[in-house]
Amino acid sequence: MVKAQFFVKSTVGTLFFLAILFISAGRMDYFPGWIYVSMSLLGLLMNLIAIKGNTDLMNERSKPGKDIKQWDKALLGLSALMTIAMYIVAGLDSGRFQWSPHFKWYYCILGIIIMFTGQLLFLIAKSQNAFFSSVARIQSEREHTVCRTGLYAFIRHPGYLGLLLSLAGFPLLIGSLWSIIPTVIAVVLLIERTYLEDKMLVTELTGYNEYAQKTQYRLVPNIW
Repeated sequence: MVKAQFFVKSTVGTLFFLAILFISAGRMDYFPGWIYVSMSLLGLLMNLIAIKGNTDLMNERSKPGKDIKQWDKALLGLSALMTIAMYIVAGLDSGRFQWSPHFKWYYCILGIIIMFTGQLLFLIAKSQNAFFSSVARIQSEREHTVCRTGLYAFIRHPGYLGLLLSLAGFPLLIGSLWSIIPTVIAVVLLIERTYLEDKMLVTELTGYNEYAQKTQYRLVPNIW
């Protein structure tokens, strides 16, 4: 039952955003859109493989428990709006009206590489952290502990770094300069969420303060 809920939620979410992209583009012969479909379906498959067998984490990501922070609910809502805006602007721009100049093919390849790298980082981080929730909360009912191994030995939030790379690659892959505006806003919201979640973990999760002192950087080694 948990596996089915996780699969349905992940699939419906992916198809919802793809539908927005193609409706905004106004046509089905939308080559950048189909490249993005391929990337999205690959990411969905990788996501299902990465979490396969971890029923507790599937349940947490499908239906998070209590004590979700109010600031996280607000940031998630704003991030969802910005993601929708990204798809709408990208579809209108590169699919329907061609507001942006034509992107060279190598920009699309670069976007694919950046996005795939981001997806891979995100999924590795998820597979390494048994408490990789979709919301900011302390999972006390699951005896929440600090993840210190794998990617987490180098930076404290490798999953968020993966998301940031996925966002950064989107305008290049889709060929839309105008989609950079909502993308940048989405990046800023994600960085703010990283900061607030890290602050919550330092103050509320046993052992995290010591971990943060040893693993000093949140997202990018030697920078932040």
